[in-house]
Amino acid sequence: MVGAGLAGLSAACHLRGDGHDVVVLERGTEPGGRAAELRLGGYRFDAGPTVFTMPELVHDCIRALGQEPADHLEVRPVDPLYRCTFADGSELHVRSGREAMAEEIRAVCGPAEAAAFHRFCDWLGDLYRVELPHFIDRNYDSPLGLARPLRPALELLRLGGLRRLATKVGGYFADERLRRVFSFQSLYAGLAPYEALAVYCVITYMDSVAGVFHPVGGMAAVPGALASALEKAGGELRYGTEVDRVLLAHGTSGRVKGVRLASGEVVEADAVVCSPDLPVAYRTLLPGTPMPRVARRGRYSPSCVLWHVGTDRPAPPEAAHHNIHFGAEWDGAFRALLDRGERMPDPSLLVSVPTVDEPEMAPPGASVLYVLEPCPNLDGRVDWLAERERVRDQLAERVGRLGYPTTAVVEHLVDPLEWERQGMERGTPFALAHRFLQSGPFRPSNVERRAPGLVFAGSGTVPGVGVPMVLISGKLAAERVRELRGRP
Repeated sequence: MVGAGLAGLSAACHLRGDGHDVVVLERGTEPGGRAAELRLGGYRFDAGPTVFTMPELVHDCIRALGQEPADHLEVRPVDPLYRCTFADGSELHVRSGREAMAEEIRAVCGPAEAAAFHRFCDWLGDLYRVELPHFIDRNYDSPLGLARPLRPALELLRLGGLRRLATKVGGYFADERLRRVFSFQSLYAGLAPYEALAVYCVITYMDSVAGVFHPVGGMAAVPGALASALEKAGGELRYGTEVDRVLLAHGTSGRVKGVRLASGEVVEADAVVCSPDLPVAYRTLLPGTPMPRVARRGRYSPSCVLWHVGTDRPAPPEAAHHNIHFGAEWDGAFRALLDRGERMPDPSLLVSVPTVDEPEMAPPGASVLYVLEPCPNLDGRVDWLAERERVRDQLAERVGRLGYPTTAVVEHLVDPLEWERQGMERGTPFALAHRFLQSGPFRPSNVERRAPGLVFAGSGTVPGVGVPMVLISGKLAAERVRELRGRP
């Protein structure tokens, strides 16, 4: 197993649960990958993802080892899921629970929109129940798999899954604020709401209906729990261990033989699950083995600028754990970002304040801020060496106007150049955009047919981007290894 991020740990748990001997090789000093923790002074930050949904996928990994999730991880519901503010000064809280959210919508947007929300939830539930087992939680061997079995494909068509997401959401809600609240999630898939397919409303289901949670200890507690359960089950984790190359029988092809470490040590293995960003893995660990064309030539998702701030003051009393501050621009902001490769004019910001639910992440009376602005990846037109400080100052000014303390005791800015240094293709942590021909069976496969025994996991392969998806990718990778049994 190369990499102890969420995808690699998920695969390791499922494989160990199957009875395989598992060795996880991680170049860092602790588990987590993109979900690791950043420590600055007396402050702790979630270094990557901060919105945690579908905790049952983590529980499945731990149960696969015959253990109880509660012995390793405590999660608590977050309510409100999001606090949303708009350019007109209005505010909407995305509440936990269908009835509570309908009441919030009734109070802010009116009874007609509250009734529409119930219809929207019914549709989201139907979409999720068709999509998850038949199109997300499965391996593909060819595009024909989209129509096998045929009934779920027909049901997806009946539900309007191949219509445009913005059109589908707009068919339920007249209020522009609600259209934004229930469609911004398409950006996680690297697409604007007006270009994404409605199938990506499954992401909306995962947070707005299934709920958002806080892992006690911060997001790093999630990979920590998986690593703890894996070691308890007899899995081996080796930290500070850098893999130099995946070894194949014929050099650039042939059956997997194991891996060679940067130290020169060879670790033999019948199967290797590789969880670094897929195109980076091909380039650095499989030199000479041709990379899938879609990974070389495809369109990559936008990136983000992430500003971690530790202040010596508490957050404003109105702040929630997760706050989305929508800018006045919408379609125009997406066109600047996606079509022209420029920073969004008047961008929408995510400001997470984990100290709302876990004050121990900062000294007493202090707080931490996680400020995220979507931005172009390194294919865009931004000179990050020249713009970095100006971007930081603009974020500080905007966040200050929104009422947050911005006097930094400690701070760290992550831009696309930093994401690239961390091993992410094109400087984006969101991998290939989920266009139709870059999704499902058209996404880079999690197996390399020229190298039997080599399997990939993570956001660069199926099913895609996001914490739930990479956890599923680990499970799918384990299924691929299971398929190898009995093969010559």
